[in-house]
Amino acid sequence: MAGRLGWLLGAAGVLGAGCALPALAAPTLYLGSYGGSTQELFQKKIIPAFEANHDVKIVYVPGNSTDTLAKLQAQKAKEELDVVLLDDGPMYQATQFGFCDKLQDGPVYKDVYDIGKMNANATSVGVVATGLVYNTEAFRKAGLPKPDSWEVLTDKRLRQKIAIPPINNTYGLQTLLTYARLRNGSDHNIDPGMTALAKEVGPNVLAWEPSPGKMTEMFQNGDVTLAVWGSGRVAALKATGFPVEFIYPKEGAPAMFTAACPVVHSDVAALSQQFVQFLLSPQVQAWLAEGQGWGPVNKNTKLSPAVAATVPYTPDQINRLVKTDWTFVNDKRSDWTNRWNRTVER
Repeated sequence: MAGRLGWLLGAAGVLGAGCALPALAAPTLYLGSYGGSTQELFQKKIIPAFEANHDVKIVYVPGNSTDTLAKLQAQKAKEELDVVLLDDGPMYQATQFGFCDKLQDGPVYKDVYDIGKMNANATSVGVVATGLVYNTEAFRKAGLPKPDSWEVLTDKRLRQKIAIPPINNTYGLQTLLTYARLRNGSDHNIDPGMTALAKEVGPNVLAWEPSPGKMTEMFQNGDVTLAVWGSGRVAALKATGFPVEFIYPKEGAPAMFTAACPVVHSDVAALSQQFVQFLLSPQVQAWLAEGQGWGPVNKNTKLSPAVAATVPYTPDQINRLVKTDWTFVNDKRSDWTNRWNRTVER
């Protein structure tokens, strides 16, 4: 930020000395977002498409949600990032801490599903479902029916054949919240969920596995035949030819959103607002679905049947999504993690 200002002041000094002022370079927008395949998609398609219609140069700053949130915290009051993409849990923290500017009005926001709307300072730009993934061939050979309920995690026939991410992973946390609701608790009464995971689900769990690579390996080796995972992860594994299917349980599938916000005190504030709105356009939403497995939150997005089969997209699938109360959960998560480590993953 200071570097940009210094350049402009320097240019003004040159002009005052009687020299011709060179043409100003395009302003720079710094985008903090995920690395890996997300960065590749943004740099190959999304960023060039925006730059082609706006006088701006976008610099991509990769990092996971925790990394990007830490950057915002470290640079507080003199932010270098202009737009950030985060998982919904960290994004609620970012808005709570005052890192996100208020969203300016735009017609595209009226096209966002109600479940995808966050608050005045951030918007969802994609969604994956947290549900069940099972090895169809292994289930068939074992004579087990296709799972359709979260209760399958308690089936004694699956003892030591299940993998679930731990509580410091959103999939694991949402499993806890789901079982709290199934056992007459709620996000605000987590005790029944802790008890169910420790006593009913835990004996069936071979591994509380956070790594996507390790989860894939356990399926391919036959170590596990059922897991809790995200719809996007399952689509990637299925694309390799491995016999897995994603299930939206009948009780509902927790939604995990990718969210975007314009950062406060940006010196390209107008462009930042326009870029966030651009991410919600039907074309970009379709690219994100095809390239990242993120279900569109813009209800006007059109997907091919092949892509639609891999993401939350149909009205039935959207209606089965369950939103997490991140404002409350973020406040309790540290305490819940300590309790989980003592009672569930002991």
